[in-house]
Amino acid sequence: MNRNTIRLIVVLATLSIIGIVTTQIFWLNKAFDINEQQFTRSVTIALRSVAKRLLVYNNQTLPNENPVAQLTDNYFVVRINDVIDANLLELFLKEEFAKRYVKADFEYSIYDCLSEKMVYGNYVSYDSTQITFTKEVNLPTWDKAAYYFGVHFPARTNNIVAEMQIWSFTSIVLLVVIMFFGYALFIILKQRRLSEVQKDFINNMTHEFKTPIATISIAAEVLKNPKISEHPDRLKKYATIILEETNRLKTQVESVLQIAVLSNREIKLKREDVDMHLIVEKAINSIKPALDLQKGNIIYYDEATNGIVSGDVLHLTNIVYNLLDNAIKYCEKIPKIEIKIYNENQNIVISIKDNGIGIAKKNQRQIFDKFYRVPTGNIHNVKGFGLGLNYVSLMIKAHKGRIHVISEVGEGSVFLVSLPSKI
Repeated sequence: MNRNTIRLIVVLATLSIIGIVTTQIFWLNKAFDINEQQFTRSVTIALRSVAKRLLVYNNQTLPNENPVAQLTDNYFVVRINDVIDANLLELFLKEEFAKRYVKADFEYSIYDCLSEKMVYGNYVSYDSTQITFTKEVNLPTWDKAAYYFGVHFPARTNNIVAEMQIWSFTSIVLLVVIMFFGYALFIILKQRRLSEVQKDFINNMTHEFKTPIATISIAAEVLKNPKISEHPDRLKKYATIILEETNRLKTQVESVLQIAVLSNREIKLKREDVDMHLIVEKAINSIKPALDLQKGNIIYYDEATNGIVSGDVLHLTNIVYNLLDNAIKYCEKIPKIEIKIYNENQNIVISIKDNGIGIAKKNQRQIFDKFYRVPTGNIHNVKGFGLGLNYVSLMIKAHKGRIHVISEVGEGSVFLVSLPSKI
């Protein structure tokens, strides 16, 4: 499956999810509005029935106009032109709400229009807990109205939401599906990237193995000639070639196996007090022959007053050597390298600056990944498996340190290695 196909699938799947989520939100709002209207309608009918029953009880008749007024979303008032019995009111409210399946907790209060004061109030909860309602509320009055009562639903929204259980369930299911989709998409893209990296690694490994094998094959063909024994110098020359190429293959195989071992088990370091001044100088001396072949030069600035760290001499040397080796390999002109070692807080920092081809911002996160190599148009223009920086990163982490790169394409790179110094 090519890259464009994967992108198309991702885009279509994302649009589908967005469409489903948008539809779900629309119908969720719609369902809430319907339940809200149903709740208001049921409460209004129930309160009208309560008013009628109270008036009948007092031998009065219900006026033609609607006695129920809704002041807010959750507050209703009912006009009663007569004396209201509080116990009877509460009984009627419970019965009428029960008939219409209104199971929300409510508080009611009785007001005297003449004195404009609340004369009684109570809170009715369906968990059988009753709390006296004493808050005074200023409400408009009606002409010629002796008493009226108000009913407030403090948890109205929660009650409506609770009645939308099926919608809540489907929303949760949709959320879980989206999470699984996102995770599956992440895995697909990750596997795609790993597949590409693996493909590049196999191509690089094939190329790196092919050259020495071809050289060994040619040398072996020459050595098969019986007359080669008559030319000791040529015999020695081709035997040396076979030995060198065999050692080269051995080194390449060991580098791959080493990374595999480091990735699959805990790294064990032979810790001791190590002077990083000596480590850097040793790495510079080791890289000098390769640098001389390129007619390059290296400048070393030693500004560290405390260069002692607790670490493994071999791996610390390899860290610096690998970074210097990359500075030479990834340079298309005469290499110029600057190494600076200095103290910062309680760390020792090694800065390696080169004038190489640089690394694009989008690739800088991945350069420490196993097998990853920055695309350069020709993946074989620089030999390697993409294991060097991965090894460097693993070793620095094992030493409780950090590595950071600052780079621009065409402007070279600066690698900053920070290791905890030993006080």
